[in-house]
Amino acid sequence: MQWVTLLVCGGLAAARAPSALRGENRSMFGILLLMTLAILLSMQAPYVAIDQVLGGHNVTNLILRFIIFGAIFLVGIRVARGFAADGALRLITGWAGVVAIVLAGVAVIVTFLLMDTAGSSAGLTSVAAKDGRNAALVEYYGAAGRLYPSYISLVLLPAMVRVFRSRLPVLIRAAALLLSVGAVAIALSLLFPIIPRGMGILRFIVNYTAVLCYVLGLALIWLDKLRSHPLARLRGTHPAAAAPD
Repeated sequence: MQWVTLLVCGGLAAARAPSALRGENRSMFGILLLMTLAILLSMQAPYVAIDQVLGGHNVTNLILRFIIFGAIFLVGIRVARGFAADGALRLITGWAGVVAIVLAGVAVIVTFLLMDTAGSSAGLTSVAAKDGRNAALVEYYGAAGRLYPSYISLVLLPAMVRVFRSRLPVLIRAAALLLSVGAVAIALSLLFPIIPRGMGILRFIVNYTAVLCYVLGLALIWLDKLRSHPLARLRGTHPAAAAPD
């Protein structure tokens, strides 16, 4: 599932590169590039290779968290504008959004600094295996890293459900459905601390379901935009305003 997700994100990023170089759809390219990098850094071999260069203290995992924050922020802005969700956009770019990302960022950094992070391992498995204290801190660190993506997802969910239930074109409604599933998957990730260790595969499935659904949902929006869809009826403006960069 990791490789499938990496190939999908990387392939879509490569497809968007030419238009990004022409100054078109740069936000979409940025989202796909950040997601591709995030998936790459979540894989054991590239993660360890990069982290060893950085000193072998899992700094790569900290970088990964903030890459995800950046990707989900761009996704939030694009989806909120594309679905005419002005309220959601204010919650993402206004003071509430600033407070959410600052609190999540501080929580991530503090819990990271409290851990004994020596020993590179994707998912911090070697850190969690050291003792009970580090195992608990890894859980808190993971929960802190999921706070901001969950906030963005829950803010966007009402708008995505509204579009899915509308009479807009099938591609847009399918995109809204995929984005809704991705949002729910991210929100469910807040329950990871209560998942038994023997069912750890559920974490993997939830994480990559979220990424795939978001990427494919955004790709469908882009495809429908090429067909000059009437999503702008939500605003009463030209279709180009429905999915701005």
